[in-house]
Amino acid sequence: MKTRDYKKEYIDYDSKPKRVKARVNRNKARRIMKKAGLAKVGDGKDVDHKDGNTKNNSRGNLRMQKAKKNRSYKRTSKGKPKKWKKDTIKLKTVE
Repeated sequence: MKTRDYKKEYIDYDSKPKRVKARVNRNKARRIMKKAGLAKVGDGKDVDHKDGNTKNNSRGNLRMQKAKKNRSYKRTSKGKPKKWKKDTIKLKTVE
């Protein structure tokens, strides 16, 4: 089995300006929440953007959520959560 070359992965993907900018925005959002006293190191929570726009780091758009919940919904290509239709299935009773 071939071992991963993390250095090459970083050079090929993570060091690109678009990825660096995205990482800076994520870190900025986390710093804002730490300053507000809502985030701590190792708390197992993520910073969630209410409107789905990761570039909008205004305090009113940010909230803390458990990592599992924040990563559980499907997103569109624009980062916003997909809108789910409520199930309209009627259950039949067995007599």
